[in-house]
Amino acid sequence: MARTVWAWARVLGGAGIIALLLWRLGTSAFLDGLRVIDGPTLLVAFLIGVATTVFSAWRWCLVARGLGLRLSLRAAVADYYKALFLNAALPGGVLGDVDRAVRHGKDSGNVGRGVRAVVLERTAGQVVLVGVGITVLATVPSPVLTQLKAHSTAVAVTIAAVLGTAAVVLAACARLRRGTSRWARAARTGLGEIRDGLLARRNLPGVLLASVVVLAGHLATFVVAARAAGSSAPVLRLAPLMLLALLAMTLPVNIGGWGPREGVTAWAFGAAGLSATQGLTIAVVYGLFAFVASLPGAAVLLARALQRARAGRAAGPAAATAVLMPATAPVVRPVPEPVAVPVRQLAHSGA
Repeated sequence: MARTVWAWARVLGGAGIIALLLWRLGTSAFLDGLRVIDGPTLLVAFLIGVATTVFSAWRWCLVARGLGLRLSLRAAVADYYKALFLNAALPGGVLGDVDRAVRHGKDSGNVGRGVRAVVLERTAGQVVLVGVGITVLATVPSPVLTQLKAHSTAVAVTIAAVLGTAAVVLAACARLRRGTSRWARAARTGLGEIRDGLLARRNLPGVLLASVVVLAGHLATFVVAARAAGSSAPVLRLAPLMLLALLAMTLPVNIGGWGPREGVTAWAFGAAGLSATQGLTIAVVYGLFAFVASLPGAAVLLARALQRARAGRAAGPAAATAVLMPATAPVVRPVPEPVAVPVRQLAHSGA
């Protein structure tokens, strides 16, 4: 019941944001997002999407292999494209990742470890995004930096609270590691998988490199979307606004990724002295670019469906032949007559 309520809340939250934007800014920004896209910009965005998908799949391979799971880069790219398409086509924005996590876990014989590999892989990307985003937003002039300076006391208290909470969590994990309870074993398993999947010397450089390249690809896609929408603002001025939009995309309240991204981008561009309508158009163009970049996932779904259909047709005649073939009569061997053994003889034989 709680899961159903949360799923509906996520969808309705994203729909509410879109409805609010339509009410405040009208439909022109959404329609302009369709008008400004042309073939060359779409091709550039698609090629950037190919690079980000391949590096994301490579990051997944590194983490999965660090946890002892088999995963080839070719299979990872196909599954990642399928997950991206499902994330973009279905409400919630995470169903594709759930699908690839469970399926890889089943194929590897360990569903739990397969799910944790995907969680760690996505977490690595989010950590890099948050780290870069906080650094840029706290140093580069933007509406966010203006608000941070205006509310410096509240920001300092919040940072202290976050650091204190992190210290308490780390201390609790360190204490749990020495225990023998179920929670202690779970904590040791989790920390060990973080160490092997992310922090190991053979994995950490590749995971960081892949995460940085993926983030750069998302930012480049935003720049292409901004230029297509007619924005001539310098990249340095756009960077904090785009990072803020990417951070908003991590919020679990959306419809296939739509909702917070559009709302935050419209606010950020308006607060930065640029047009809020243009910011919304840029976000719409970015969303369309992301959907087009995920379309190879639809081809993966179709190819696998056809493969299953061919396998079913090939198995059909064999099954029908097995049903139609007359069963061979079993050979009945005569059962020898039981031999009566005197009770006294059985007793002496030790039976």
